[in-house]
Amino acid sequence: MEKLISALNTVDGWIWGPPLVALLFGTGLYLTIGLRFMPIRRLPYAIGLLFSGKKASGKGAEGEISPVAALFTALSATIGTGNIAGVAIAISLGGPGAVFWMWMTAVVGMATKYSEALLAVRFREVDERGIHVGGPMYYIKNGMGKNWVWLAFAYAILTSIAAPGTGNLVQANEVAALLHENLGIATWMSGLVMAGLVFMVIMGGVKSIAKVASFLVPIMALFYITGALVVLSMNIEFIPAAFGQIFTGVISPTAAVGGFIGSSVMMAISQGANRGSFSNEAGLGSAAIAHASANTNDPVRQGTIAMLGTFIDTIVVCTMTALVILTAPMMFGVGGVEGGALSIWQTGVSSGATITATAFGAALPGGQWIVTIGMAVFAFTTILGWALYGERSMEFLFGVKIIPYYRVFWCVVVYLGAVYTSDLAWTLASIGNGLMAAPNLIGMLGLSGVIFAMTRKDMEKRAEAKDAKEEPAE
Repeated sequence: MEKLISALNTVDGWIWGPPLVALLFGTGLYLTIGLRFMPIRRLPYAIGLLFSGKKASGKGAEGEISPVAALFTALSATIGTGNIAGVAIAISLGGPGAVFWMWMTAVVGMATKYSEALLAVRFREVDERGIHVGGPMYYIKNGMGKNWVWLAFAYAILTSIAAPGTGNLVQANEVAALLHENLGIATWMSGLVMAGLVFMVIMGGVKSIAKVASFLVPIMALFYITGALVVLSMNIEFIPAAFGQIFTGVISPTAAVGGFIGSSVMMAISQGANRGSFSNEAGLGSAAIAHASANTNDPVRQGTIAMLGTFIDTIVVCTMTALVILTAPMMFGVGGVEGGALSIWQTGVSSGATITATAFGAALPGGQWIVTIGMAVFAFTTILGWALYGERSMEFLFGVKIIPYYRVFWCVVVYLGAVYTSDLAWTLASIGNGLMAAPNLIGMLGLSGVIFAMTRKDMEKRAEAKDAKEEPAE
């Protein structure tokens, strides 16, 4: 097993090397500039759409779930272990500077996520069951022409391979480990319970998944953010120093795990981009699969709603986790610059969830339960969201007949994931992310002209409507 993990780590390092990191950041930056920073400028408008109800769909809309439900379905797959355990691992391996690169991934990732959802709605199809399906494999096939069909199939194959690791193994593994550590529950028992609950939801398809996600995701996100804010209010005097560590770590990385491995600038960038993309999935194209089911007739509007996922996931939730981790050591003397001792994230603890739980518990008695409950619910919803992604990819490859069998397979993987080692699960997930990102990013670059044209036309239409309203009546 050690040889396998070592070999996979080598593959992971190769995949997440400079070429993919450059492609991830470069594509997001290119789209951001090409859109004239529209995703950042229209963030308040996007937040308004979140509370607009049926108005977000528009007249004559088609689709299975509401535009906001599509957002929560996508968020169910993104707000998970990456926000809790992934942030801790990024800081442990890349130093506090990795947080800065997570932010950068999110800033340009808003344009990426916007573009993915826009293309998903623009090029979606209706399958044999009468259900709207879409995502990178569909917009590559329908948007780029026959010569690029192979890339669409490549994305579907890679997603079907990556989904069990990214959205299942690592989620089930972290929850089982945390429940075992805090409650003494056997991992096999956690696996059985999770598999049973997942089965009851995914057998109802996208509508069932969206219904559960729309209920659980907002409640748990508010619960976790509130808990983090309580901890940070207790650590408030150390927050400036935490931000100082983050920005200093960009150009002068801090010693990482155990204080022995010097975190390089490239390690900080790699870990920030890696864990950032694992968390918000901007560039992977996975969220586009959920947004393709939205009941809407406006690709631009759905893209605007979709980009909120990146903002909420990384700029809000991941930042809360990072600040809790970086402020707790300074407050309680188990680390920090002045004492010269190791910080919580430098102690060599292998489990990212354990690092985060320790940080919460250090500041707030019983605070570790915020992490335990948050992990359990977030991971459960992530497994549901990724079940949809894997299912859609398999349908693209083999047709609708494969769906019932895939759903059973997915539940079996939930159980298996609960009993695997954390290192293996995280490495498989990381490799899966990298493999998915490349074909999707290539597809978006190829279709960037469509993205810019549709956005420009929408902006012109809105400007004309605004001018018409401002003209005085004759």
